[in-house]
Amino acid sequence: MLWNYHQLVAAEMGDPDGVLMFDETGFVKKGQDSVGVARQYCGTLGKVENCQVGVFAGYASRQGYALVDKRLFLPEAWFTDAYATRRTKCHVPKELTFQSKPQLAAAMLRHMVHEGLLPFRYIVADCLYGNSPAFLDAVDACVGITALVAIPSETRCWLQRPRIEDKCYRYQREVRSKRVVADPDSTPSMVATVAARLPASSWYRRKVSEGTKGPITYEFARQRVTLCKDGLPDRTVWLVLKRTLGAEPSYAYAISNAPESIPFSTLVWLSGLRWAVEQCFEEGKTELGMAHYEIRKYAGWHHHMLTTMLAHFFLWHLKLRLGKKSPRTDGVAAADVVGCCVTVADSNG
Repeated sequence: MLWNYHQLVAAEMGDPDGVLMFDETGFVKKGQDSVGVARQYCGTLGKVENCQVGVFAGYASRQGYALVDKRLFLPEAWFTDAYATRRTKCHVPKELTFQSKPQLAAAMLRHMVHEGLLPFRYIVADCLYGNSPAFLDAVDACVGITALVAIPSETRCWLQRPRIEDKCYRYQREVRSKRVVADPDSTPSMVATVAARLPASSWYRRKVSEGTKGPITYEFARQRVTLCKDGLPDRTVWLVLKRTLGAEPSYAYAISNAPESIPFSTLVWLSGLRWAVEQCFEEGKTELGMAHYEIRKYAGWHHHMLTTMLAHFFLWHLKLRLGKKSPRTDGVAAADVVGCCVTVADSNG
């Protein structure tokens, strides 16, 4: 069904400049018997709560946006002997092993690249994924794809890539060597420090969208940096910085594997695209029953999420078709369209 669904999305929304988005969302639960439920961080509430967490892949293009894949996150505790009975009751596949949220996102990315149905040129994700070597490695494996992923403010980097040398030392009477930065004074800086040291001339004010109270504007800057990994230089990337206006601005940080020649406007555009996957969650939960279910088993959770994704896509299908062909587009009540989707969901259990 997922394969068929991807064909539908590709036919309706597919674009060579399409964007894949990765994010997670929580589903608050009261009991302890549902698959994957635990006290864990719930983004929906912004705090630790008893909930399930799903990792999702979204797709956006000029034609619209939709969720296109999903994975249920199972906390490490669920793979211990103490949870053996619960795993059996919830029909968790025996071959399943623990995977972090970024690893689940990386698996979805590899699956969609191998499947080859959804055309895309860009990838965006928040700092949970930007801080994951597993996810970044999966992105690097996508030849010709440009990614912009958020990173924490304490991420360390060099403005100039440092020189590396092998240093010999003795351990238990054996001579060994390890790679170190040749200049001991060449210490990496936090990206927050890099942002604070940039001159005013490096920042450019850009309007990113129109809000209910007027245009939404930020200041942006970019800088080529080399990331630090385990004390050694890693990949060289664009550091993309965004800050609010005012005397005490708040900052956001991201990295991109884009070539040096990429237009600044493209990085600014990518920095504002994650709203689409968040909008999918909002519409799915408020209009389509995405969070309203009483399901305990592993397969059941995935079936429910796929049904919600299909219903959401059905709304976009109607919007696109009616927008092109029907003079009644503005007169079609949202409740009528949602009612159609609820009927589809009910007919599929």
